[in-house]
Amino acid sequence: LSKVRMGLIVSIFNIGCAIGGIVLSKVGDIYGRRIGLITVTAIYVVGILIQITSINKWYQYFIGRIISGLGVGGIAVLSPMLISEVAPKHIRGTLVQLYQLMGTMGIFLGYCTNYGTKNYHNATQWRVGLGLCFAWATFMVSGMMFVPESPRYLIEVGKDEEAKRSLSKSNKVSVDDPALLAEYDTIKAGIEIEKLAGNASWSELLSTKTKVFQRVLMGVMIQSLQQLTGDNYFFYYGTTIFKSVGLKDSFQTSIIIGVVNFFSSFIAVYTIERFGRRTCLLWGAASMLCCFAVFASVGVTKLWPQGSSHQDITSQGAGNCMIVFTMFFIFSFATTWAGGCYVIVSETFPLRVKSRGMAIATAANWMWGFLISFFTPFITGAINFYYGYVFLGCLVFAYFYVFFFVPETKGLTLEEVNNMWLEGVPAWKSASWVPPERRTADYDAYAID
Repeated sequence: LSKVRMGLIVSIFNIGCAIGGIVLSKVGDIYGRRIGLITVTAIYVVGILIQITSINKWYQYFIGRIISGLGVGGIAVLSPMLISEVAPKHIRGTLVQLYQLMGTMGIFLGYCTNYGTKNYHNATQWRVGLGLCFAWATFMVSGMMFVPESPRYLIEVGKDEEAKRSLSKSNKVSVDDPALLAEYDTIKAGIEIEKLAGNASWSELLSTKTKVFQRVLMGVMIQSLQQLTGDNYFFYYGTTIFKSVGLKDSFQTSIIIGVVNFFSSFIAVYTIERFGRRTCLLWGAASMLCCFAVFASVGVTKLWPQGSSHQDITSQGAGNCMIVFTMFFIFSFATTWAGGCYVIVSETFPLRVKSRGMAIATAANWMWGFLISFFTPFITGAINFYYGYVFLGCLVFAYFYVFFFVPETKGLTLEEVNNMWLEGVPAWKSASWVPPERRTADYDAYAID
């Protein structure tokens, strides 16, 4: 296969994900989040089947990648959506972050599988990894049998008693608990108000009066900026740095990176609720910026003492330095932006346009993933480590964008997040905002405006 065709086979998965998120998330609105997730998982399995049965036709594998991407795109929208709508507000960020944690575990196990099959030089090398995907899909569908349906979806379709039972199960209280009934009344009131506005349409995503367009723009920006942090640049180009210090086995390199990525994600489960979404993104952008400044500068000036035309002559000290900051970067990314973006997007949109808003935002992430994974080999081949300065600039922009446009949603119900947007609270003052029903006599609303 040519370099371009190989790049397309690898990156076309992202295109499938972008389309799947937009098209298939509607299933969750019609039949419920659980049925939606089972459906998109089944589509994912079909894609894996097409890939694993391909023998000598590259286009069959290519089609399978697109179809499995459709399923993953639907999962990437519906999973955070279901978690955010079921989880109690005080652990909602933690539980959505677990979605990202499981993703990093999958990446790590994939690296381990590749390492275990590296000595095979036939189709076994890639078919084993694909075959294991059936196991994960089975776990996913089986798990759906034990997860309560979204109470917000149930109220929307008139299944009020089931909604109370869902709230009871997720909050571990009886259906007659006063706090549960108060939450139920709040959710129902919000949904009734939304129903008065009629059926939602795609054009509603452009509404500035209800602040939906501002939320769509914010979701698209932070999901795009998550890719533009440069995380996939490290996952792709990290093997080059390890080779410079003598570790030439790319399978071992992948496992090292995967270990750091996976175990760092455990820390994110704690930090997202302890410090808040906004704070994590700000600190993450600042720390990754510093890592890129060192990484790119050392790569440009020190890694190849005889210049990039003599890449066989490397400085081990410079390589070691770059490896250290690669690990620092992956740690910073995994503990902040990796899952933080999904947490924010899952909490931001009102229910009537939630699936559409999340799908558009997530599609932006997949599209940038496609562009970066496809073009990075060509760009790095032309400018080497100068490419790092591009991501450094993106991180500078990301820091200021989060500061001015991304509000804090920690500790708020989804209905309270909606109220905060409607009140037009500036992002940098959002951490001090208090919902109307919890305000005391000394609360100064003007200080927030």
